[in-house]
Amino acid sequence: MDTIFALSSAKGKAGIAVIRISGPAAREAATRIGGDCPCPRRASLQRLKLSDGSHLDSAIVIYFPAGGSYTGEETMELHVHGGVATVAALHRELAKCDGLRPAEAGEFTLQALLNGKLSLDEVEGLGDLIQAETEAQRRQALKLYSGALSERVEEWRRSLLDCAALIEVTLDFSDEELPPGTLAQAEAAIAEAEDRLQREARGSKIAERIRDGFEVAIVGPPNSGKSTLLNALAGRDAAITSERAGTTRDVIELRMDLGGLPVTLLDTAGLRDAEDPIEKIGVDRARQRASQADLRVFLVQDEDALPTTPERMPGDLVLRAKADLLDPPPKQSVSGKTGFGIAEMTDAIIRELGERSATSLTAAHARHREAINDALAHLSQARAEMRKPGRTEVAAEEIRQAIRALESLVGRIGTEQVLGRIFAGFCIGK
Repeated sequence: MDTIFALSSAKGKAGIAVIRISGPAAREAATRIGGDCPCPRRASLQRLKLSDGSHLDSAIVIYFPAGGSYTGEETMELHVHGGVATVAALHRELAKCDGLRPAEAGEFTLQALLNGKLSLDEVEGLGDLIQAETEAQRRQALKLYSGALSERVEEWRRSLLDCAALIEVTLDFSDEELPPGTLAQAEAAIAEAEDRLQREARGSKIAERIRDGFEVAIVGPPNSGKSTLLNALAGRDAAITSERAGTTRDVIELRMDLGGLPVTLLDTAGLRDAEDPIEKIGVDRARQRASQADLRVFLVQDEDALPTTPERMPGDLVLRAKADLLDPPPKQSVSGKTGFGIAEMTDAIIRELGERSATSLTAAHARHREAINDALAHLSQARAEMRKPGRTEVAAEEIRQAIRALESLVGRIGTEQVLGRIFAGFCIGK
């Protein structure tokens, strides 16, 4: 395996910069620059020097032996002063060492995966943790990174192996006296496994929304205060406002952290039968995006004036628009101009999306859901085969296929085709 190096802390000026070296030549390279190798996992202050013998910097050096590091490879960490010139000089010096090369994006974590230090789902959790912007995303990513899905997969795997064993008994001892109800017991165990996997698949949709962000569409007729409301939530002029109807032609997006949840607010074109072809395109896009959103906030002049499309769904909010013009403003109303009702509206959004988030489980990626659905399809077929005379051997094979689908979740099989997609979001140095 190659020996790689990279800046593992953030780029730019900083008090400390951490350069990581990982691979079989790591210790040799670090000692060439810094002198004696310190004891494992003991921080040592050392004077780093350039190849001409001149002083490069004073650094804290830490040595991790092979098998006991993040990557599983022999690893050296150099904690230097975080000036741009210092980091650049150290990189140039490391590049001169035989057998060393700059790391590619996510390559340290790839080493950890190949050395069995992390499973594939834990790698995805780490990527999510690096990208997390809200508290909900952080908690979910940490759960995945900590191996919660791996533990679930192992439980499911053991349960299905028990099912397969019950079926195999009927094949191996078909002429022997078997306990009554052996196949019925196996079928019941498969049904229980299906139920658990179906719950995980349903929860994965919500978990994926937490990772990618919920969408909340602000919907209403022209001049109902949608853009003014969006600007009030943004604290800036994110959308153009005008007395002229039809000003908003395209969907304007505003990403926010609402109660720790990642939410993208959508300001849509006013819904009406437009004659202008450009406005008509905007209205059509507004209806489409609003229909696909997780939640809709309908701003209406009259409570009975809800649009027929997009359809109102459970959890959607219906608020009287422009509360500043109403005397007195009703409780279920909002004004982006004065701020009336905005706190109540955001609380309602947080409450609704928070209740949905409570149903999320550990599977948080589309890949996870696809593998679980694949396993479910094989289990369903297994139960169907068990009801047919002489088909128990086929049922056993379907269960084995279900187990393989679940093993792909954690990278035991079939990892090559997904590695590029997973590591594409990693930074250099991780």
